[in-house]
Amino acid sequence: MVHSEWQRDGWDATVRIGLLTPAADVGPEAEMNAMVPPTVTVHAARVPFAAMRPGGGMDPTIARQAVVAFAEPPGVDTATELLAACPVQVIGFGFTSSAYVSGRDGESRMCSRLSKRARGVPVVAACAAMAHAARAVGGERLSLVNPPWFDSQLTALGAEYFASSGFDVVAAASCSLPSDQKAITPGLLHAWVMDHTPDSADVIAIGGNGFRAVGVIETLERDLGRPVVTANQALLWACLAAAGASAPIDHYGSLLRGS
Repeated sequence: MVHSEWQRDGWDATVRIGLLTPAADVGPEAEMNAMVPPTVTVHAARVPFAAMRPGGGMDPTIARQAVVAFAEPPGVDTATELLAACPVQVIGFGFTSSAYVSGRDGESRMCSRLSKRARGVPVVAACAAMAHAARAVGGERLSLVNPPWFDSQLTALGAEYFASSGFDVVAAASCSLPSDQKAITPGLLHAWVMDHTPDSADVIAIGGNGFRAVGVIETLERDLGRPVVTANQALLWACLAAAGASAPIDHYGSLLRGS
């Protein structure tokens, strides 16, 4: 008997993306898997992150030392080496805040170090991806929105990161929503961004790979009339580019529709 109606099983993907994510955080891979087309699969590796407890619980603000340690050997290096044993074409570093602390140069050095551990597989980072994405959609005057678990100092460092990338950062804030991943909803985030986006901003950047955000991109762009870039959306865009893939994606903003 010849069967012509086999169901899609993922084995025929033309692009396989590796993803480095905090051990107790399901957000980055959930959002990436929601956005990818059938030709792309996402394969995550867990990295130790002391600021999150088993089950995903965390303190109202994340400790600076845990943020710094996430990007340092040995945890992320070992995870990268193991992930690169899979047939992935690119690895995404799904963690925003470490680059806020280390700056653009520190982020670049980390990606180079990890790519060596990955035997030459390119490693792309979320913050650099956001900066490139914001520029790609024509942004110059940036409004930065961070999750509520980023304290004011970390948010200030985020503003410095984007300023060092050539943007005029017209606003930067940790949104005043419940500091609990599970309590964030698209409706709450949409309302907060609508209320706190200055007229002078021509692009909205939403940081934090563990921040539930991609589901609201399309509606925010429609209601604000300006492009929206988020950490996981931009990371996916950069991973596809690094893999040499062209896969326009609907429903997640002008950035991915134009990829």
